[in-house]
Amino acid sequence: MSTHGGETLIDTIEITLRGKDSLLPVYIDVFDNSLSRKWLSALNELIKNNYHLEKNYCFFGFANGPRNGPYLLDQINLSIQAINEADIGYQIDDHFTMENCITDADDGPHQLGRNLITDKLNHLHRYFEDLQGVSGHMSPYYNQADARTRWHIRQLNLLCHEFESWSMSYRKEVESPEWARPSQLMCWLHAPRFTLDAEDYELFGIETINRPLGGVFVGVNKAVGKHHWEVFIDEGSDSCVDELTTSAMRSQTEAAGDFDIEWANNPGDHYWQKQRLREFRAWLIDNGFDPDDKTLTIGHPQVGQVNLSRTFETNDYKVIWPLLEQHLDVYSITTLEASATYDYTWADPDFISRQVAIISSR
Repeated sequence: MSTHGGETLIDTIEITLRGKDSLLPVYIDVFDNSLSRKWLSALNELIKNNYHLEKNYCFFGFANGPRNGPYLLDQINLSIQAINEADIGYQIDDHFTMENCITDADDGPHQLGRNLITDKLNHLHRYFEDLQGVSGHMSPYYNQADARTRWHIRQLNLLCHEFESWSMSYRKEVESPEWARPSQLMCWLHAPRFTLDAEDYELFGIETINRPLGGVFVGVNKAVGKHHWEVFIDEGSDSCVDELTTSAMRSQTEAAGDFDIEWANNPGDHYWQKQRLREFRAWLIDNGFDPDDKTLTIGHPQVGQVNLSRTFETNDYKVIWPLLEQHLDVYSITTLEASATYDYTWADPDFISRQVAIISSR
């Protein structure tokens, strides 16, 4: 049985990324642990049964990609307009622009500008929470909405997170380009979920907030709410969970065949990240949480690693990022047990209609 960095492997997944005139195969070594075995089984079912891969929620934090800030804000406003016109009893009197979402004003250590106005995005996330509710307790607005309106409600959440990720890399362009945060989220519509077991929680923990370049992680469950770390970063070390604009901090109890690939550099060895994690531990304690309680599901459970040498012949982000930026489309995925081709893009004229049809068929 093969190994990667001392980890026993149970599979090697090949993801083919598509560019304008070329294909880029990416090879993922899958670790042998409790969670990765459940996850790989779930992933194989998604591939075998040809579930719909969400290409409009896939590549995050590529500052110069086609889904940039102005585009994402336009899509947010279009979804707000569709919700307001749906006559479900909920109106959003708000509009999102680069001017009211990004500021060049000093923001503590970020004095070079392009800073996210977090309150603005928190309000957007709250609109989504109001409109959808939570798993098992959907809101009355969502229950009476038709399939297309439900699609737009969901977009408020997806676009909010996508814009937040894009804005971080946009700021890093002028502040410290090597600390941009590109990533890849592989999510399938209606992906069946499985329940996490006690053994799976051992893969969580504050130390797993630091993700290696090319690390592969089980995606967070799609319940409404932010995670402890996200709230700490957005609201600051002086924040109190009882005073948040957006509800938050639900532990992860389920997962699916979805997964994330971290394409950013690992900050774990740097003093500023170590200091920030110390502040995070103190913030958790101040808000009544045990920072060593892994059932809080803080961090990111790793189930695999991109074989950077085989894929790129280097582990240098200066080589890897430009290659990825030229191939921001997933064309196919192959495991030992299954294979699927996804020959469509989010820019196709019928893309929204196809997703609405899938949602309404549930």
